[in-house]
Amino acid sequence: MTAIAKKVCLLGDFGVGKTSLVRRYVEGRFDDRYLSTVGVKISRREVVRESDKVQLIVWDVEGNTKFRGIAPSYMQGAGAALIVADVTRPDSIEFVLECLPQFLQINPKGTAAIALNKSDLIPEDAVQRQIAQLQQDLTQGVLALLPTSAKTGLNVETAFAWLAGFSPQ
Repeated sequence: MTAIAKKVCLLGDFGVGKTSLVRRYVEGRFDDRYLSTVGVKISRREVVRESDKVQLIVWDVEGNTKFRGIAPSYMQGAGAALIVADVTRPDSIEFVLECLPQFLQINPKGTAAIALNKSDLIPEDAVQRQIAQLQQDLTQGVLALLPTSAKTGLNVETAFAWLAGFSPQ
């Protein structure tokens, strides 16, 4: 069985939990200390389903607003993106609406999922309202729009399964 390599970019504003989601997914752990990514940090994890194997090469891209001009160069060649927003910061959700079209313009054959992270910090009905509003605002389709929590692990595996090209189990 040979593995197919797939580049996945984690995109989103600063402090939304991109690095925490990667750490939860790749290392299976959570650390609540804030670590700002400088540039890009690359991690890998192999995903196997039946006779299919995908090597995800996860690019955790810095979210600093000064960095937005450089970020497109990191997006090139990506097969998928997980665009992350923080449910406690509405301004970070606006960034999703800005980032998704940019990613798809650079990678027209790419796919994207949206993670509304830190969903453990607000009531579930408030998260569902944000999901409904974001679905109305999106002009382009996405694979999935999921509430996530790097802290609890909620939907982390599911989001990356979608990005690997597998339907979540």
